Amino acid sequence: MGGSLKEELGVLDGEPFVSLLSKLIGESRYVQNNPPELVPQEDRVVSHLLDALAPYSKEQGGPLLLNHASFVEGRGNLIVEYPGTVPGKVLSFVGSHMDVVTANPDDWDFDPFSLSVEGDKLRGRGTTDCLGHVALLTELMKRLAQVKPTLKCTVVAVFIANEENSSILGVGVDALVTAGLLNKLKDGPLFWIDTADKQPCIGTGGMIAWKLRATGKLFHSGLPHKTVNPLELAMEALKEIQSRFYRDFPPHPMEKVYGFATPSTMKPTQWTYPGGGVNQIPAECTISGDCSPDAIKAVTADTLLQASIPHLECCTPKLSSCKKSSMKSLSSLLLSPFLDMLLGTYCLTYGCIFVFSSPIDVAKKLEKYVDEINNNIEKLDTRGPVSKYVVPEENLTGRLHITFDEDMKPGVACSLDSLGYHVLCKATEEVVGYVKPYSITGSLPLIRELQDEGFDVQTAGYGLMSTYHAKNEYCLLPDMEQGFRIFVSIISRLEEAAN
Repeated sequence: MGGSLKEELGVLDGEPFVSLLSKLIGESRYVQNNPPELVPQEDRVVSHLLDALAPYSKEQGGPLLLNHASFVEGRGNLIVEYPGTVPGKVLSFVGSHMDVVTANPDDWDFDPFSLSVEGDKLRGRGTTDCLGHVALLTELMKRLAQVKPTLKCTVVAVFIANEENSSILGVGVDALVTAGLLNKLKDGPLFWIDTADKQPCIGTGGMIAWKLRATGKLFHSGLPHKTVNPLELAMEALKEIQSRFYRDFPPHPMEKVYGFATPSTMKPTQWTYPGGGVNQIPAECTISGDCSPDAIKAVTADTLLQASIPHLECCTPKLSSCKKSSMKSLSSLLLSPFLDMLLGTYCLTYGCIFVFSSPIDVAKKLEKYVDEINNNIEKLDTRGPVSKYVVPEENLTGRLHITFDEDMKPGVACSLDSLGYHVLCKATEEVVGYVKPYSITGSLPLIRELQDEGFDVQTAGYGLMSTYHAKNEYCLLPDMEQGFRIFVSIISRLEEAAN
């Protein structure tokens, strides 16, 4: 059954794939997502998908069920279903989104908004993230409709709107979940197709943005003993906060198990202040930075030790001491560098924290650090003989204030003992020749929300991580061809499991 199904579905036909991708990249200018200036119109992409799939729809005598689900005008999602014969048996490919990040043609070596082909390179904004996957899955669903194999499992592809920006909600996968349109997908593995490099991505970072403001008093720099210098206060306070952070969130053995490249980090990247002359000590300032954590959620050491993960064998001895106890919930926080903004005249610190804890727990810890520093501010290290944070004769005490962005995103840790994970690994090894799951400290939005709703989410992708959100973005046609074969192998293996 497995071999014959693979033979029936065959391999990717490069010509129609590239033709469709060319049409999608031609729309990339209009699906850039950076509101309020750039609000994507994903229906421009949907129209091309419907042109390719509608001839195989149930309305036209074919097997496909098409649902153009739209909650905001011009910004639709498309659910494509190839029905199976057994109720409750389903597998789905979700996450391939029809919006893209912005591109400035002046910075590129070629036109980002039209597909160009250079050997195996397919070049343009969205080829890797994520219009290449949209075209690839469209070709998969079209192939199923053409061949019409009898499957026990229903195969569903969900093309989503509004993945690249969360400032506007109620448009994409969040709206689909709220409307109950994805409920049936909980009955089987959900493969989120929006990563890269042809390997299973089993963990991602989350996001927490933090802002640290230091206040003193505007004064002449020739009389530094008469004021509190907020720049010095911010630097010394951040040093103390970082020291406490790394003490409270040290490297965790599970980071190696999931393949994270770094432990929890918290670092400054920007300064802002109200301005003034070089001979003026400012009244306030803020440092900006980012923090990157990952998330392993409700995974026990027993589960990891029992999981079939060949490349992780060297890590298992480190788990022996905690084998009998459930590991704490782990999460990732990544503060994006695009959070480059001024709030009023404040100079703010944005943080990207990579930690094994929930975002709320991290925020509470950081608040505690700041409160304790404020309550003992005279004990904070100073800089030089006249540097101080309390000036009694001026009735002046320096102060720190930390705030957080409301949109705190926890990280994601995929289940390592689910059928979906093992099928993805086996299919990858079969097609690529090896399997090496990895984790990233970057943030993938929406996935954790699906996990929390009860979906078994696994993630993969067939573009290139090196061109993700980058200028001169491209993907490789042979990688996409392997992605198609992996999809076919997944369907075949799940059919075998259903038998």
